[in-house]
Amino acid sequence: MAPFVFSSELKQATLQALHDRGVAVEDIAELTLFLQKPYVPNLDLERCVHNVEQVLEKREVQNAILTGIELDLLAEKKQLSSPLQQIIEKDESLYGIDEILALSILNLYGSISYTNYGYIDKLKHGILQHLNDKSTGKVHTFLDDLVGAIAAAAAGRIAHRYRSEEEEQQRDSAD
Repeated sequence: MAPFVFSSELKQATLQALHDRGVAVEDIAELTLFLQKPYVPNLDLERCVHNVEQVLEKREVQNAILTGIELDLLAEKKQLSSPLQQIIEKDESLYGIDEILALSILNLYGSISYTNYGYIDKLKHGILQHLNDKSTGKVHTFLDDLVGAIAAAAAGRIAHRYRSEEEEQQRDSAD
């Protein structure tokens, strides 16, 4: 029986996989800042980095990232069976499994994450523009959606915590 993967190893493998594909935590945090800055006064990149890191702590998120990146890599190396190879390599618009994998991350942070994801996925802001550039020869069919989902989940996390802070301040001022 193979030994199980320790959480610290899984997290490190996830961060390394993102790094190897040219995505830094700060890149994702910049998307989060873009999404939440209009709604949270004094929001800064540092707070966004912290929230992205918290999203990346979840094993489900790590599993989604590693699975998606592995499929992208296999497609890049032309190691998938046909027709899946062509579908993923071209990022066909009717292939929605990449979005389904991203939705598994959004499920962890509520409906606000879904609306943020839809917005950022359509806009292709920041690192997402680079990941969607087909001229690089890289396949990022899954990675672009996963990065958008992480940013959207972190934005949702910030929104929920901000609301809690507001409510607490109102309670304190009422006392």
